[in-house]
Amino acid sequence: MLSLPPTVRVFVAMEPLDMRGSFDALAGAVRRLGLDPVDGHVYLFLNKRRRIAKALWFDGSGWCVLAKRLEAGSYQLPLFEVAESKVQIDGATFASLLAGIDFTAARRGWYRRLSSGSAR
Repeated sequence: MLSLPPTVRVFVAMEPLDMRGSFDALAGAVRRLGLDPVDGHVYLFLNKRRRIAKALWFDGSGWCVLAKRLEAGSYQLPLFEVAESKVQIDGATFASLLAGIDFTAARRGWYRRLSSGSAR
């Protein structure tokens, strides 16, 4: 089970990402979202088919990349009413998402909307 301290926020990029890149490519993708990749938060990216997920985290001394490929099915995210480049989720939702839980059938409102230009 993956657990994160409550001070660590998890941001999910809503646009698919080419999964061939690693540390530097993911950090660049975080910057394109208008966020700082070295702020200690976790950034989650999915590929176009949503079968591969990569998470980037900087712990103060180095980078960590977590990658997971589902053998069957795909990561399911709810449909959003407003097109957003990123959403914030909590650590429990992050762990559940990586476990392959389908949030579209479970419940809505599991994310926190971000106002444009704000990382809160």
